Amino acid sequence: MQIPSKYDARQVEDKWYNYWMKHNYFHSEPDEREPYTIVIPPPNVTGVLHMGHMLNNTIQDVLIRRARLLGKNACWVPGTDHASIATEAKVVARLKEQGIDKNSLTREEFLEHAWDWTHEYGGVILEQLKKLGCSCDWERTKFTMDPEMSESVIKVFVDLYQKGLIYRGYRMVNWDPEAKTTLSDEEVIHEERQGNLYYLEYKIEGSDDTLTIATTRPETIFGDTAICINPNDERFSHLRGKKAIVPICNRVIPIIEDEYVDVEFGTGCLKVTPAHDENDKNLGDKHNLEVIDIFYDDASLNSFGLHYEGKDRFVVRKEITQELEEKGILIKTETHINKVGTSERTKAVIEPRLSDQWFLKMEELVKPAIEAVLGEDSEINLFPKKFENTYRHWMENIRDWNISRQLMWGQQIPAYFYGNGKNDFVVAETADEALELAKTATDNSELKAEDLRQDTDALDTWFSSWIWPMSVFDGIRYPENEDIKYYYPTNDLVTGPDILFFWVARMIISGYEYKDEKPFNNVYLTGLVRDKQRRKMSKSLGNSPDALKLIEEYGADGVRVGLLLSSAAGNDLMFDEALCQQGKAFGNKIWNAFRLIQGWEIDETIPQPETSKVGLDWYEAKFQKALAEIEDHFSKYRLSDALMGVYKLIMDDFSSWLLEIIKPAYQKPIDAKTYQAVIKAFENNLKVLHPFMPFLTEEIWQYITERTPEEALIVAKWPKHIVVNEHLISEFEFASEVISGIRNIRKQKNIAFKDAVAFSIINNENTTKTFDGVIQKLGNLEAIETTTEAIEGALTFRVKSNEYFIPMVGAIDVEAEIKKLTEELKYTEGFLKSVQKKLSNERFVAGAPEQVVASEKKKEADALAKIETLKSSLASLG
Repeated sequence: MQIPSKYDARQVEDKWYNYWMKHNYFHSEPDEREPYTIVIPPPNVTGVLHMGHMLNNTIQDVLIRRARLLGKNACWVPGTDHASIATEAKVVARLKEQGIDKNSLTREEFLEHAWDWTHEYGGVILEQLKKLGCSCDWERTKFTMDPEMSESVIKVFVDLYQKGLIYRGYRMVNWDPEAKTTLSDEEVIHEERQGNLYYLEYKIEGSDDTLTIATTRPETIFGDTAICINPNDERFSHLRGKKAIVPICNRVIPIIEDEYVDVEFGTGCLKVTPAHDENDKNLGDKHNLEVIDIFYDDASLNSFGLHYEGKDRFVVRKEITQELEEKGILIKTETHINKVGTSERTKAVIEPRLSDQWFLKMEELVKPAIEAVLGEDSEINLFPKKFENTYRHWMENIRDWNISRQLMWGQQIPAYFYGNGKNDFVVAETADEALELAKTATDNSELKAEDLRQDTDALDTWFSSWIWPMSVFDGIRYPENEDIKYYYPTNDLVTGPDILFFWVARMIISGYEYKDEKPFNNVYLTGLVRDKQRRKMSKSLGNSPDALKLIEEYGADGVRVGLLLSSAAGNDLMFDEALCQQGKAFGNKIWNAFRLIQGWEIDETIPQPETSKVGLDWYEAKFQKALAEIEDHFSKYRLSDALMGVYKLIMDDFSSWLLEIIKPAYQKPIDAKTYQAVIKAFENNLKVLHPFMPFLTEEIWQYITERTPEEALIVAKWPKHIVVNEHLISEFEFASEVISGIRNIRKQKNIAFKDAVAFSIINNENTTKTFDGVIQKLGNLEAIETTTEAIEGALTFRVKSNEYFIPMVGAIDVEAEIKKLTEELKYTEGFLKSVQKKLSNERFVAGAPEQVVASEKKKEADALAKIETLKSSLASLG
């Protein structure tokens, strides 16, 4: 079969991916084999492939392809997440472009638009993963809003409600005014920002007295319902029992006392706004204060804001500051650093807000999940282990989970209201079941379906994906089905540490709640992909390369190698496009090595040279040692190290040494035994490289010989272990140093390689003659003679205590060498003279820094030694 002179990834990748798909290699069904299961961290349905996805999914593909080669029943379940906030924002934006207001649509109408958007863009990222070579079981693709997936989510909600773990409460929540929904505490990012502390003067009712409060949010004065002082603060004892007047709105509010107030902060007087601060809400509950919400859902002021109604909170902050100053109410302003909560999704500043929401009690649920990772008999491993501390912090400080979102896109909360009271509702999996429950609750058999109103909120997206390892195998609806019993628990989870709590911890919690079993054995936490300047990659910085363009430029294999060469578990990857070039060059090196082997003429009649036999024996030992190290790296999830082990094996041991050892003389054939053995060695190389570079390896594998579909590399057998011949490896390491010594002398003395040279050895190390033939061939030596005395006038070098000699007579052009050494001696003597002149200058020695003088003295010593060596060499040449 004619092999192209160059490897062209664009010609190869689609061909083999289609071939793998055609022969169903990615699909898995339960059988008698050991299962190996990975569930994909479902990317947002709104997403396109970025560098983080590239790294994460390359790692998963490496693991799943290796599992196949190990003979396991490998199943990698792909899918996407409906991403409530992000997707709804995209749909709302498109509706706006079409002149449609979301609020003018019914839920059903809005969902039609959302599904249209999802069908149009939802599969993009999964198709892009195919370009990367991801061998997912595409027949098992799931979407968190698929009917059976949604049914599983609702079933879990109802079950937890019936267990008393889900409740509805009027609580202070994190409100995202851009997405117009609540967020859980974990979805809020706290950032330090510089703002101002505003000192405002409040009048005391019925007197000329005033008090001063300090606030970072002057726009919230419209929601003030009390001023609080510390009862132990004598400065304000005269205010006890009195009332204050809120500026601008002139509302009269009580002055209350509570030790919560920090006498050292601000002025010692605290304005209390129960609707817009959690601590103020606690004070309000304690002192039975009025609660006044001053914001609309987009964080613009409502009618309580008087003439500021309809204006954004930050606009009002500027304008009210000016009004307060003009009225003499603003005493002063100071700069102030404080922590501001922002939405993880929209980046909007979070507004604390009181709202009726659904919560999941976490205190008891979390206990098995803590033991599973941190207990003495832990059964889930985090890689790297350092993330156990992060896990511990989150889990031991867990709060009830706010699981409701004010969105339409998502699973609608299965609560049905039958009356006007807050508790006039039932929870059921279907509307029909809800109606029967409502009839019982009201003792009204005449109640009809239209008398019920389903809660309009949707469930938090994470509440869908926390059951992902079970729901993808339909293990919630049918807990005893064949798939869930075979594939669960899964083996490895590969994800980013940024969702260790959002997703990983919650999957562990749900796994123990619904299967009484861990959802996976190991969690491999990748680092973030950063640029060379250590900046996180983002569209706004313009430092994130187009993933598909990288694949087009360097081939999928080149990009995979480039990503993995520096992606140690848990450490951030400093991405450099040069790494992809290195990956591409590695592929070309392998291709050219194969072309070299295939180009040799085979002669069945000639015997195998001893050098080839010993070289192949050495390589088998070296391969086995490397294989053990590679497997050790895999067991510790050090995939970068595993790849580097394969890289060095192929680049150094196979290409640079073995092929040189067995290569036939120019225009001479190779014996059949050596050829078959080197092909076998090459095939083993391809097997261990396949998980990392699937396309190139399959292409070469299929070129080696005609294969049936059952013999494709993707389903070949991982190389078997044999006992490693460490002695042979050690002997070759010594021999390779000898060969390098010969080559260095040839290079230094311009001895052409085509010219064979004499060679003698004083064998103080008692080395065997095992590799003498290899040394003779690769050094192009006439023979290897043993001697007991140094050969005068010979070129020499040492390896440990062994001395090696190449007589110069006949090896080099003596006249040319004398000329070269004489010129070098003359230059070095001139250099020495200039250094010694500087050192003889007393002013220089006395005035120069100590290290400068030491440096000059070292130059003098080096020059003297070199002159001695050059004179000795010239003397030996006569």
